[in-house]
Amino acid sequence: MEGRRNRSNAATGNGPSFSKKTSKRVWDSIAAYTVQCDKCSKWRFVPTKEKYEEIRERIAEQPFLCETAREWRPDLSCDDEPDVVRDGSWRWAIDKPSIPQSPPSWQRILRIRAKGGTKFADVYYVTPSSKRLRSMTEVQSYLNEHPEYPGVTTSQFSFQIPSPLEENYVRKRHARSVTLHDMSETLMPVNPISWVVPDQNRDTCT
Repeated sequence: MEGRRNRSNAATGNGPSFSKKTSKRVWDSIAAYTVQCDKCSKWRFVPTKEKYEEIRERIAEQPFLCETAREWRPDLSCDDEPDVVRDGSWRWAIDKPSIPQSPPSWQRILRIRAKGGTKFADVYYVTPSSKRLRSMTEVQSYLNEHPEYPGVTTSQFSFQIPSPLEENYVRKRHARSVTLHDMSETLMPVNPISWVVPDQNRDTCT
């Protein structure tokens, strides 16, 4: 479909990734990475996590096309069949565009939670020394304590999580019961918090 915003996707599953400076195993929950062509809307596999992160960071400014994938598949075009389709055999999740690439020798890890919880996934970063950082506050504290990373800033980190395309994967939170006393105290209705699938034309898939 012409003019359609790119989306990128990572099918979930269990697979190991390894730090470049250590042999310590770090488990990710992603089995495969895909990106949707802006021209034909077909999904294409991306061969590595590093390449996927590079595409995701720039996808808003540099739409992905099948021709882009010729970097790793020289003869690919929009005339070829899609690499994968959403037929229920994979678990899909929408990723956010423009998430920055991890700094060199750092890893961004996504761990998918079990179905029925109140949160779809957790994101954390693994430093070159294998320390895990789970929030922007921890990242800032670590950088303050380790001046050996002068070129690394908090702008290179994002803890945004993808959203599942599977309906009801995440359990909705229910509002507590509201009494007349509560209403007299707040003078405003209390609405339940619900999980909403992002607009697929604005997001990328992971």
